[in-house]
Amino acid sequence: MAPGTATAAPVNPSDADLSAAEQARQAAAAEVGQITAALAAAQDAAADASAAANIALDDYEEKLAAYDEARAAADAAAAAAAQADIDLQGGRDEVASFARDSYKQGSTSSDAVALMASGGPAELLERAALLDAVGEQRVDVLQQLTVLEQQATAADEAAKQSVGQADTLKAEAATLLATAQDQEVAARSQEAALADQQDAVEDQLATAQQTLDSLEGQRSAAETYAQQQAAAAAAAAAAASRPSASASSSAPASRPSSSSAGASTGSSSSSGSSSSSSSSGSSASAGSGSSAKPAPVQDTTAGAPSGSAVQTAIAAAKTQLGLPYSWGGGGSSGPSYGIPPDTGIWGFDCSGLTQYAYARAGIQIGGTSRDQWYRFRGNTVAKADLQAGDLVFWASGSSYTSIYHVALYIGGGKVVQAPQSGDVVKISNMWYGSDYFGALRPTG
Repeated sequence: MAPGTATAAPVNPSDADLSAAEQARQAAAAEVGQITAALAAAQDAAADASAAANIALDDYEEKLAAYDEARAAADAAAAAAAQADIDLQGGRDEVASFARDSYKQGSTSSDAVALMASGGPAELLERAALLDAVGEQRVDVLQQLTVLEQQATAADEAAKQSVGQADTLKAEAATLLATAQDQEVAARSQEAALADQQDAVEDQLATAQQTLDSLEGQRSAAETYAQQQAAAAAAAAAAASRPSASASSSAPASRPSSSSAGASTGSSSSSGSSSSSSSSGSSASAGSGSSAKPAPVQDTTAGAPSGSAVQTAIAAAKTQLGLPYSWGGGGSSGPSYGIPPDTGIWGFDCSGLTQYAYARAGIQIGGTSRDQWYRFRGNTVAKADLQAGDLVFWASGSSYTSIYHVALYIGGGKVVQAPQSGDVVKISNMWYGSDYFGALRPTG
């Protein structure tokens, strides 16, 4: 500090200010911890809801297939009933025709009258034979008519029952789907709300930390200033005491003392400068000598393909990269529009993508993830034996009926998949976890 200049003392925050700032920081940190824990739980719940929704989607698609079968049965039964009505009318027409013919032949009178009206023995025999034939044919027609009536009634009843079953299945499927959709939407909304809260409290924590850092910086500056002032006062007091001590000595003796003091001061200054320079140099040397290690290179080499079908399936799946996920969308012929909540979105769901990929290779693997597992359940593959082209599955339970996701393993620890609503077809790292169900080899 130059002689005669004065520096204003820095602001020194009170202990109360520092304590309040620390408490605010701790409170914000605690709130962040609580929200983070709640968000983690909400994310788990959303994942569970998504798995349940995917299972419900498979249920829905299976019930729709059953509905289509019931509807086809109803149509067939209705056609049978219509044909029976036609046959019934034909039988009635045939009875009326026999009645007219019998009347013309005189069979509406008694057998005795008919025989007495004959013109001779030959005509008598002919008329008797005709009456017998007409009687037998009439009985046959009436029996056929009875069978036709029973067939028409049974066909009509079967049609009504089939329609009723189809309507029931359709209503059950709609209820299951709506429930799954509501659960997933609610879980996703809760997750989003907590994520927003986390952002807000993290901002509060950052602000509280900045306030505390500022106050602590002010306290440190004030303490440093006080130390400097104390040191300056001590030096001034020491300097003020030296003239009285030298007054008792001779002037020539005091000069070497003054020179010696100056040399001593210079030595001290030089030592301090040297120490500072040495420290700074050492720090710079340490900084320049260290270097960050390069990130390890991951092995992304694909496993050996199991055949041309596998290569075709993987290539087909990769052509869809970036296409939106669409719940209930896609199939062997390609992408399609999804069902609620993805109505109007053109794309694939998880099993639709794998079904399409293998259909391009000429292999039909089924429409739902559960169906795909069930079809190839005899071709299971251990984790250590995974090869490109294998199908990998995740489930919420130990039964294949709880499978909710399927992806296509492409080798090198990677899968191509349609993950979930709001996402796109993409290549991801293979993962296992507690929900990993197993793998199958469709080409095995």
